[in-house]
Amino acid sequence: MARLWRNRWFETSDKELSIFQRLQDSERISAPVKFSMEQVIELFGLACSKPEDYGRPISHWTPRELADKIMKQGVIESISVRHVGRLLEEAHLKPLPKLN
Repeated sequence: MARLWRNRWFETSDKELSIFQRLQDSERISAPVKFSMEQVIELFGLACSKPEDYGRPISHWTPRELADKIMKQGVIESISVRHVGRLLEEAHLKPLPKLN
């Protein structure tokens, strides 16, 4: 690690940069987006609908049920239960139980 930073320091020595700029970490390349916005919106739409409308004998959607249904519909080829949960959490969506 020390060698990495020493080499970066020397590589930037000929440039007119402040110490702060010379010590900035390189930008990281993130993984490509796995799901399109349309697919995520389909998932959110499903989460906001009644499970009984889709033939599910449950009172409310769970991440497991949502992942199973969205894959059976062919909207998303593969998605983990944890990822469904994270997407719902990020969007502040909590599937509501069936109201009588």
